Amino acid sequence: MTSPVPIDHAPTRPPRLAVLVTSFAFMVTMMGTTLPTPLYSIYSADLAFSPLTVTVLFAVYALGVVAALSLFGRLSDDLGRRPVLMLAVVFAILSAMLFLLPPSLPTLIAARVVSGLGAGFMSGTGTAAVIDLFPAEKKGAAGALAIAANTGGLAIGTLLAGVLADSATDPLVLPFVVHLALGVLALVGIFVATPAPAAKKADFRIRPRRLRVPSEIRGAFTRAVLAAGAGFSVTGVLTAVTAVFLAKDLHLPSHTLAGFVVFLAFAFMAVGQLIARRIRPHTALVAGCVGLVIAAGLLAASLGFAELEPFIASAVVLGVSGGMCMNAGIATTVEQVPPAQRGEVSSSFFAGLYLMLAVPAIGVGLLASQISLRPAGLVFCAVVAVLATTVAIIEILAFRRSGSIARL
Repeated sequence: MTSPVPIDHAPTRPPRLAVLVTSFAFMVTMMGTTLPTPLYSIYSADLAFSPLTVTVLFAVYALGVVAALSLFGRLSDDLGRRPVLMLAVVFAILSAMLFLLPPSLPTLIAARVVSGLGAGFMSGTGTAAVIDLFPAEKKGAAGALAIAANTGGLAIGTLLAGVLADSATDPLVLPFVVHLALGVLALVGIFVATPAPAAKKADFRIRPRRLRVPSEIRGAFTRAVLAAGAGFSVTGVLTAVTAVFLAKDLHLPSHTLAGFVVFLAFAFMAVGQLIARRIRPHTALVAGCVGLVIAAGLLAASLGFAELEPFIASAVVLGVSGGMCMNAGIATTVEQVPPAQRGEVSSSFFAGLYLMLAVPAIGVGLLASQISLRPAGLVFCAVVAVLATTVAIIEILAFRRSGSIARL
């Protein structure tokens, strides 16, 4: 008989303090990935960054995420949730410390990569840890809470940084001081309030492992990653270029406004996942893809006519649609596997999402260096609309085929 993996098993009902602390640590870690968002216009002006440099600076954190997920996505399944949660928060703290150093491109890139490592360890492990703390009959609520902590942290990070940047004498310092303090508080909370992992196997060794997805969910997994990843790709481009677009093209240099636009996208992701909880995952995925086509159209209108209103509307529609796709993705993948595979599948899911966040952002930056930012954004919007439409059609066909098979 094989030894059980050291999962921190769920009790009959969720322990409130452990749920609160785990969600808080999840949120704080993800905050660090969006704190620089409204500050990119400052960095761009002070350090003479091109649009390509800004998008690369944004996207490199996703490389840290993917590295952590792809190499160590099973670590919490083997070692237990709490040690990996603490490791994720430590990376978030280190990132804040790097951002407090005198800004330069190498320092900022290092800070972003470290932030990405923290987000990578937290994305898979945090989602699995929250689900583990709930009984089986409440997996849907647990998945929704995990997404809310994830997207809530992303939303709060960008809004907080924007407000602090407009009110502080040194806008590149105060946001990261606040984040550093919150990170220390989260680290202490995880150590004190979360379940200790079970004893590890005698032959246990920490080593990178390739992520795998069980064959029975691979079709659903692919569709879920493409749908939610399309939403992530739009969110990534929106996050990378908002501050620069508002300042240079719309002549609106407010850091609070830049933070607020991105805040809307992430905040409405929580709304989208609440809507998705009330309908079937298949319906949520298709509806989310349709919403992404609408969001891409609104973003294209804003870029084409240099207008603020459709830009804000695109952020709202994008958030709702992306949240629906993410909730449906979690429901059809992570929630469908046993606890021993949950960390690996969760990590695989988010690795796919972050790849689709990073690559398009860099692509838009490269294209913008040749034809300027706004035309590059229009090309990107067209690609997203085609991808989302294709995924919706494939999901409808797959659902009809599974229904036909079930009637045989």
